[in-house]
Amino acid sequence: MTIDVDPEWWKTLFDEVYLLTDARSVNDAAVTRQEIDIYLALAPFGSEDHILDMCGGHGRHALELCRRGFKYCTVLDYAQALLDVGKRTAAAERLPVEFVQGDARRTAWADGSFDHVLLLGNSLGYIDDTDADLHILQESARLLKPGGGLVLDVTDGAAVRGQISPQAWHEIGDEVVVCRQREINHDRVCAREMVMSKADGLIRDRTYCIRLYDGTQLTTLATAAGFEEVEVYTDATALSATIDAGCMNHRLVVTARKP
Repeated sequence: MTIDVDPEWWKTLFDEVYLLTDARSVNDAAVTRQEIDIYLALAPFGSEDHILDMCGGHGRHALELCRRGFKYCTVLDYAQALLDVGKRTAAAERLPVEFVQGDARRTAWADGSFDHVLLLGNSLGYIDDTDADLHILQESARLLKPGGGLVLDVTDGAAVRGQISPQAWHEIGDEVVVCRQREINHDRVCAREMVMSKADGLIRDRTYCIRLYDGTQLTTLATAAGFEEVEVYTDATALSATIDAGCMNHRLVVTARKP
């Protein structure tokens, strides 16, 4: 069976239901703290640096950085619903995070606006256009000051190809069940996700698709976008190996620098 995916799925999938279905990763504060520990060990930031969390969703990484004393964090994302969640968290905790809606391929900031750009949690590989990821990295390079750093965190394509289960499910509390069907289709992993309430029935039945990269491909892509000193780190996940979190289980973290 081939999973049919709308090429613009990424424009509507990321909302409050997504925060529920992926809560084991994107809403787990301990996981976020461990991820920030990993990134800071590989690419240290200064507390006065201007940091852009590109495709940052509800800003979990930027919020955690601010909790640790980083003063200038900005989140860009396409999904207004996620940005609104982040704004509420920032307001409740009085954290100085700016949330901006936009397309990562074309932003309104001036050249050299940031010291660091973060592209975390599978922020590449969504868009059907084969040049889209290159455009996102080129825009990241444009926004960086000379000598500025990129941190990229995506799924390990080789690990997914070899280890992902075609069927997976988990429960959320006592009321909700999430079932996923997955398949590898050329250079992508495609999934059908069904979210069901035990009391009320089907909540969501959606499909999505993520392009898979290995370390060599990411190095080539980052270099083509204008970065240098590209380093790839394998298996840098903060998730427990006992949890089947699909593309979140096996990670590649890439650091690079703008000349």
